[in-house]
Amino acid sequence: MGRHRGGSQGHEGPARRAGAPKATGRARRTGPAKEAGLPPKSGPARKAGPARNAGPARNAGPVRKAGPARRTGPAARKRRPLRWVLGSAGVLLLVIAGAGAWIYHDLDGNIHAADIDAKLGGDRPANLSPGSKNILVVGSDTREGANAKYGKGLETMQSDTLMLLHIPADRKWATVVSFPRDSWVEIPACDKGDGSRSAVHRFKINEAFSLGGSTGDVASAAACTIKTVESGTGLRVDHFLSLDFEGFKGMVDALGGIEVCPKEPIHDKKAHLDLEAGCQVVRNEKALGYVRTRYSVGDGSDIGRIGRQQEFMEALAEKAQSELTNPKALYGFLQSATKSLTTDSSLAGIKPLYGLASELKGIPRNRLAFLTVPNYPREADVPTDRANVVWQFPQATELFAALAKDKEVDGARVKKLKAAARNPVYASSVRIRVLNGTGGAGRAAEAAKQLGEAGYAVTGTGNAPSPARATRVAYPDGMKAAAAQVASRLPGTHAVRDDDATPGVVTVTIGEDFDRVR
Repeated sequence: MGRHRGGSQGHEGPARRAGAPKATGRARRTGPAKEAGLPPKSGPARKAGPARNAGPARNAGPVRKAGPARRTGPAARKRRPLRWVLGSAGVLLLVIAGAGAWIYHDLDGNIHAADIDAKLGGDRPANLSPGSKNILVVGSDTREGANAKYGKGLETMQSDTLMLLHIPADRKWATVVSFPRDSWVEIPACDKGDGSRSAVHRFKINEAFSLGGSTGDVASAAACTIKTVESGTGLRVDHFLSLDFEGFKGMVDALGGIEVCPKEPIHDKKAHLDLEAGCQVVRNEKALGYVRTRYSVGDGSDIGRIGRQQEFMEALAEKAQSELTNPKALYGFLQSATKSLTTDSSLAGIKPLYGLASELKGIPRNRLAFLTVPNYPREADVPTDRANVVWQFPQATELFAALAKDKEVDGARVKKLKAAARNPVYASSVRIRVLNGTGGAGRAAEAAKQLGEAGYAVTGTGNAPSPARATRVAYPDGMKAAAAQVASRLPGTHAVRDDDATPGVVTVTIGEDFDRVR
């Protein structure tokens, strides 16, 4: 039986504060495959209090799993194929790969297709690595039918979990990037499904799914989410998978439940969950509540919940694999999953899903990197916002650029990202002067407004002494890190030292190529 051991733990020290959840259990023992704690330690007390930024390692303990599929020792772990911790849709891929072709005709028609191509438009990132694939995985929290009790008054579709799976062209490794649903990002203009379009604005990332799906149209919800992720990362999304609440419960129940071992009692009214401390099997509403609970465990952050979800899904995947010879359990698992699964049109069917799973199942576990996008509490930039996080630059940009170029996020790269993340450059700590080098009226003011919305301290605007075709970022002595942070928010721009630059201020000269602030 799959087991997930979770619960609160003691303080882990400043290096883990405001960090990504640390994978535990088996993932914890296999090097690069473990969750990389990228987000930084907290800043000044006014910006991030200890409770807000306590290390998510407190939220989930080691995953212990039993059953015939379990093997131990370094050699066994290296031979073991990839065990999906991508969410329920990823678990489905793994099980399809081992179930066999008999499932095709019976289950193929269950999968819903979302025709999103026309809604995405043509202004999209280019795929810089032909043959690679980026798959967006969404845990959909729709509030219709049996799901209504989880959010009274909510009239739109919700996204509870958001991850991007990058599969390289050579299929020898893989990287999964989790996006906290409280990430404060730019939401592009989106088709709302009723013939109207939303305006470009900044808000938490999970609004994209609900904004696009305001009329219940999954295709519009998916398209808006894809546009938001592409806009923020520069990565082109090739496929989309979404699984709703009811499908998750059915998958767990078909397997007889999953054993969890919280170290402390969990009582969460919002998640409809009451669990005592100690090992116990959860199914149905309790299983759903366990992966949804947030405020009643650890530091109450979405970062902590991501860690619990990752570990629970790994236990679910192993339990499903152990039931491959049990036709009744396997059939119930796949029925629940496929009926609640929505994909883009090209992936909508058992055959393409089976093909994708077959490509992935041979990837060794020690070449899977599972990361949360580098981030820090938005409170560091906006003291009144204690609920959201912002992505940490330039570390986030460096991560996305590596994936765009199909470069493996190996142990050395993870170590570098983690080291840099311990000393974040808060946007609010960077003073910026914006100059207009285009000759067009209002361009500096437009850029200054966007930079201010991104958290920077804009000191003023003016006209550049000479025309500029390309946007430039110049910095005086002592401001290299701050300038690199700013440049990473302006696609295609690099920071250069200028001894004549104003001391203590980063100068941004807007060129003809200026598009937006990422």
